[in-house]
Amino acid sequence: MKNSQLYGGIEAGGTKFVCVVANGPDRVVDEVRFPTTTPDETLRRAIQFFQPFVSSGQIHAIGVGCFGPLDLNPKSPTYGHISFTPKPNWSHTDVRGTLQRALNVDIAFDIDVNAAALGETTWGASMGLDSSLYVTIGTGIGGGYIKDGKPLVGMLNLEMGHVLIPHNRELDPFPGICPFHGDCFEGLASGPAIEKRLSLSGALVPEEDAFWDIETHYIASALMNFILTLSPKKIILGGGVMQREFLFPKIRRRARELLNGYVSSKSILESIDNYIVPPALGNQSGSLGAIALAMQMTEAQPL
Repeated sequence: MKNSQLYGGIEAGGTKFVCVVANGPDRVVDEVRFPTTTPDETLRRAIQFFQPFVSSGQIHAIGVGCFGPLDLNPKSPTYGHISFTPKPNWSHTDVRGTLQRALNVDIAFDIDVNAAALGETTWGASMGLDSSLYVTIGTGIGGGYIKDGKPLVGMLNLEMGHVLIPHNRELDPFPGICPFHGDCFEGLASGPAIEKRLSLSGALVPEEDAFWDIETHYIASALMNFILTLSPKKIILGGGVMQREFLFPKIRRRARELLNGYVSSKSILESIDNYIVPPALGNQSGSLGAIALAMQMTEAQPL
């Protein structure tokens, strides 16, 4: 996407909002980060950031990658709303509508992990590939699958963090923390699950701790299922848990063991180091992905 036009982007996370004005990683004109507090305060700060750029005619579209669950059906009366969320005060918030009414610009709206996946496809680790998967493993777990340049959305956005994975309760008696499913992928392997299990943040757990073999198995088990069902040409692992870089070789090795030669692809058998990778955009995948959402929406509009 080569374009001199500027766009707005919002990485609307449950912990922080990142607002940017840019048209790609090489031209970020302005950026601000602030905590996610109440909907009124947080959205007001975002609106105030973009107001000068809108008033001066520098941006006409804003992309938003938002934490969810979300209503992404444009025909729905609650399109652009967060539905039920454990984030206090944010359930049923009209994120898209609030921004659109205040700024009077086009708003492209999607789940946060889809935005990050699109950012990596547009400028990052999966650039040039017609299918790729971005999985974030942090406060929650989610996945965005890009096919032919667009995020896959069906009846709802994908909820990859809630797939069920093998759970050996003798090896790991931890029951899981998901309020809906207990020991689903997110319930067992997310950052809060690690902290609840060990009474210690994952960032502080020593690399040699035996727990990491359990965590590796959970992540690799989920990736095996995604490889067999979606067949992505690259898998990108982001999120806070994956800041522990020593996990990457462990996950690659375990994923290949679990697949056990069934997938006869060179990407798995010979080049797995280049198949399961960290985000090339680092912590900008989400905010730049929101820029890509806005660009994509603008390009799709009829002249």
